[in-house]
Amino acid sequence: MKTPSEFRAEAHKMADFIADYFEQIENYPVKSQVKPGEILNQLPLLPPGSSESMSAIMADFEKIIMPGITHWQNPNFFAFFPANSSYPSVLAEMLTAALGQQGMIWETSPAAAELEERVMEWLKEMCGLPENWTGVIQDTASASTLAALLTAREKATNFRINDDGFQSPDKLRIYCSTETHSSIEKAVKIAGFGRRNLVKIIVDKDFALIPEELEKAILKDKNAGYLPVCVIGSIGTTGSTAVDPIKEIGEICQKHNIWFHVDAAFSGTALVLPEMRHFAAGLELADSYVFNPHKWMFTNFDCSAYFVRDPEMLIRTFEILPEYLKTKTRGQVNDYRDWGVALGRRFRALKLWFVIRNFGVEEIKNKIRKHIELARWFADEIEKSTDFEILAPVQFSLVCFRLKPLSVNDPEQLNTINELLLHKLNASGLVYLTHTKLNGIYTLRMVIAQTHVEFTHVKKAWKLIREIAREL
Repeated sequence: MKTPSEFRAEAHKMADFIADYFEQIENYPVKSQVKPGEILNQLPLLPPGSSESMSAIMADFEKIIMPGITHWQNPNFFAFFPANSSYPSVLAEMLTAALGQQGMIWETSPAAAELEERVMEWLKEMCGLPENWTGVIQDTASASTLAALLTAREKATNFRINDDGFQSPDKLRIYCSTETHSSIEKAVKIAGFGRRNLVKIIVDKDFALIPEELEKAILKDKNAGYLPVCVIGSIGTTGSTAVDPIKEIGEICQKHNIWFHVDAAFSGTALVLPEMRHFAAGLELADSYVFNPHKWMFTNFDCSAYFVRDPEMLIRTFEILPEYLKTKTRGQVNDYRDWGVALGRRFRALKLWFVIRNFGVEEIKNKIRKHIELARWFADEIEKSTDFEILAPVQFSLVCFRLKPLSVNDPEQLNTINELLLHKLNASGLVYLTHTKLNGIYTLRMVIAQTHVEFTHVKKAWKLIREIAREL
């Protein structure tokens, strides 16, 4: 394509293809059924030397690529946590791609910078977050957590490590629960702390961090000459959406002058509902906080909302000023390249703006509330069944459960049966679930949070689960 008229013709076709895809999405197997290497073996070893038509490219897309797609936007997708999309978000992404903004500093895209500032203020108000927090959009919660750990590191060492690097006497400690997301461990490695300096605190029967055990570990480390730097709490762990006691942890962190970061990557969206905000009691004690609109707020991946109490501390951690980035507006505006790892920044605020405006806050609340109600219905059905059991409190829209026939008591046999049940469910193409292990128990995870999920989808999934369970 070389002209606007050629692009216009192909763009109309693409819009029709996308609309058809959304209409027909439930006809595809939710989880891709291809085998390893199946896509790769259909792709030529060398790139084409001459131009190929869009019709030929799209034909191969449908023939080769689509069979290898797992359909995250299918309302029968109950796996992991969602990477939700929506119609306004897709339209905004089209504009984002067309505009091709590189929003590293205000001058390279004033609208991108100022829209980001405003929509982060909207999110803060929508979720009832502390008024004195300031927000920035990162790509993922992993990047947000890394930003928190790096800032905590520099605060604890008076910005020495940024200048001189780690020294041999440095003995810095990070704390989280045994249920905290794996991105914490990854960030600890990247930030230079070392995995051995990540202290994992045991959890209670509901998989939440035990504050008394945290303080014991902190005091033990201080007595041994370590410097406690950061504690990570969770509002909704990945395994079971457990909620750590935020207020108690925050008080411990204040007492010992430790940075407190709260990870609410999935569950944070639930705070749009006033009746769910009790889970965040004490959140004002946190130094940093993250949740992902790209999980449960119907905004295309990637869009991670990261808030800090002291933005200057964040900026001091990341800022660097080569000559080519010096501008006359510096200090008057937000140059977001100084607010995280990356220099280059996509115009992520646009899709969030589209979603919030097109849905409206009330419709976002309605959808989140419906997902929570559907999860409670599903949990009630499991509790009424004699062959299934709930394995963790259902606090948001994740249900952790397993098949437990009355005739089977051996733990390993139960794990094997549930693993087989999961594989058969996913092989059917009709639903997609994932698993975790809670206290060594193979646990099925049913996440009811896809943008277009309805009661009929959850009801059909429960029927299918029981049918395959009976076959086993």
